[in-house]
Amino acid sequence: MAKVTIVGATGNVGMFAAHAISTIPHVSEILLHGRVGRESLLQGITQDLSDSFAAKGTDTRVRWTTDLNDGRDSDIFIIIAGVPRKAGQDRLDLALENARIVAPIAETIGRIAPATKIFVVTNPVDVMTSVALRYSKLKPSQVFGLGTHLDSMRLKSLIASYFHVHVSEVHTRVIGEHGDSLVPLWSATSIGGIKISNLPEFAHLPVKEFIESVKCSGQQIIQNKGSTVYGPGEAIASLVRTVLSDENRILTVSTYIHKEVHSIGNVCIGVPARVNRDGVFPITIRLDEPEVIAFRESVEKIRASTDAVIKALEAKGP
Repeated sequence: MAKVTIVGATGNVGMFAAHAISTIPHVSEILLHGRVGRESLLQGITQDLSDSFAAKGTDTRVRWTTDLNDGRDSDIFIIIAGVPRKAGQDRLDLALENARIVAPIAETIGRIAPATKIFVVTNPVDVMTSVALRYSKLKPSQVFGLGTHLDSMRLKSLIASYFHVHVSEVHTRVIGEHGDSLVPLWSATSIGGIKISNLPEFAHLPVKEFIESVKCSGQQIIQNKGSTVYGPGEAIASLVRTVLSDENRILTVSTYIHKEVHSIGNVCIGVPARVNRDGVFPITIRLDEPEVIAFRESVEKIRASTDAVIKALEAKGP
């Protein structure tokens, strides 16, 4: 049985993620962490979730704390803490502000729980994953981010709707930045085991519209309802389930890469990786030339932002 600690549990995503994670059979305890001064809210969330678990017959313990040390025996720490993105704001605009929040959290987790996994959700997620990796001093396989996992699911849904098939029949990937420079892998997309480019209907697929929809989906949701909640929450739970169930699934997450993708790397970014109880392990893949070019540009963008953030943190301290 496993314990999951959610750091930043007082936000909408944190609350819903806790609810979704409670359905995972391997999870026996969920610890909700929030900053000092949020005790009443944490207590209320805990009571509400406990009532929900009782109503649906879930035998999962839920507690709250403002002290990260209470999570030292956690199998996974999920970092959602940070300033949320506002309507019209680019994810990278948040970088330094949120890095100053994530860095000390990661440093503490690495010190008190050296065998744990750190799962980063805070945006910009690729940069924050690098920050968490650097300051926790854990192995790269122990630190990963939500990355383009949700972007991949969004593209999958659009393709399934266009071809009028069940989403389980569609296999596709979005790699690179969780943001404007994301890269859809049409070369790795199939429907019912058939490469999508071999289907006559592919010639009429509104590729540019789909890509723009995936890029703008989060922004549109924020404009319409204030924040994204259910999509990220379920995506978080699915990754937690994959780790704790030791499923060895290939999912597209933000992780540190060396040379797995055409010798492009030395940064945390969204790539296909094997996910299991031991952590996250990027796999070696070959792409079509236009995809290589786009991925290289995405990596360079994220590397520049990451380097700038790390430099600023080291200059002034987290």
